[in-house]
Amino acid sequence: MVIPFALAGCASGKSAAPGSPEPANVLTGKAALVSTTSPEPGTFRKVTVEDLPAPYATKSVSTISRIVPRPEGVLPQAPPGFAVHLYATGLEQPRVIQVAPNGDVFVMETRAGRIRVLRGVDSAGRAAQSSVFATGFVEAYGMAFYPRDDPRWLYVANTNSVVRLPYEKGDLVASGAADTVIASLPSDVPRDIDAFAQYVRSVRAGQLPPDHGHWTRDIAFSLDGSRLFVAVGSASNVDDPDEHPSERLRADILEYTPDGKFVKVFASGLRNPSGIAVDPNTGELWTSVNERDGLGDDLVPDYITHVEDGGFYGWPYFYLGAHPDPRHEGKHPELVDKVIVPDVLLQSHSASLQITFYRGTQFPAEYRGDIFASQHGSWNRSVRSGYEVVRVPLRDGKASGVYEDFLTGFLTPDGDVWGRPVGVGVASDGSLLVSDDGSGSVWRVVYKGF
Repeated sequence: MVIPFALAGCASGKSAAPGSPEPANVLTGKAALVSTTSPEPGTFRKVTVEDLPAPYATKSVSTISRIVPRPEGVLPQAPPGFAVHLYATGLEQPRVIQVAPNGDVFVMETRAGRIRVLRGVDSAGRAAQSSVFATGFVEAYGMAFYPRDDPRWLYVANTNSVVRLPYEKGDLVASGAADTVIASLPSDVPRDIDAFAQYVRSVRAGQLPPDHGHWTRDIAFSLDGSRLFVAVGSASNVDDPDEHPSERLRADILEYTPDGKFVKVFASGLRNPSGIAVDPNTGELWTSVNERDGLGDDLVPDYITHVEDGGFYGWPYFYLGAHPDPRHEGKHPELVDKVIVPDVLLQSHSASLQITFYRGTQFPAEYRGDIFASQHGSWNRSVRSGYEVVRVPLRDGKASGVYEDFLTGFLTPDGDVWGRPVGVGVASDGSLLVSDDGSGSVWRVVYKGF
């Protein structure tokens, strides 16, 4: 048996602890499922395991996104009291955002293989300065400053490795070359030199198929800096790892030392943990996960959850507790009581990506400590879902299962897509920054009050 690697000491069959009291007017039951391509910002939803349909209750469909230019004058929509401004444009596939302790905004431009730094806000609300910090990355995604409060390094996760660049406060350009920290991560990257060169050329040209394996690698450090977490998505939708060696050490969050020594599989059974972050108040690791396709419109919910050391989350044999995937019926019954039910179930096929904790003071006090997460939008649903940023309210570091449609409006009335949120970060002034690789932009959400 190939997985799970992380079951030793895992508590069995448990759900996350209850969190904050629920806000009024939360949509529940079937009403909580997304039924329109234009959800109203400020709408609260709570999806539970009891709301889930049976597998194949609806036909699995393919609704491919058609990316169109942003219509003139159209902006993303936020709840009352908030305003949205265009912070940066003309970026090449902007993905993860990380904000340095001095307030500089680092944006990964994945297709270009470069990191851009944005600084300040001019009179028009745009970035006052823009600089290329470093180039030469391969399908890079996650970034993390180390040490956290007074960093000397910027760690970067390529799809097949983790490197670090020297960093000093205020650097707009890296002062030295990248050092390799983790030389080999599980990936689809060919090892042959010539084939690798062709792979890189294909990435730069945007010619790789969208299903060439989950290539994003997010990274995060524990609060004390002693642990480096690396999230590695599966190579497939739902291949059995017992039969596919390509799934080895994938669909996992891996733990390393900061100098790159492998420690263990921290958690397993996570199909694509595309975003990870550490709660600055509790020190718990959290993740946003893209769940599997092919079981119908409302299966299987993507989710956001705290991650338990040694936890098993079901992929590919089970989902959301003791629900067997019919494509693996009868396999590994000894694991059924080990599957952890996540904290917050999201609409299926939303493609949840980066997550961040709100630490600013510009938004009202009730937002402090909450999670914001991008929903990139997916293809496997008759009514498009995702294409928004959601907020997860927390109380004392715990979630109640409720989430809010916070930033919406990235689709046209005809259902075409002009924007796809990816990165989320909190600026030094407390505004929320959102990268959008559909329009090549970064958006800035500010609180104006009523």
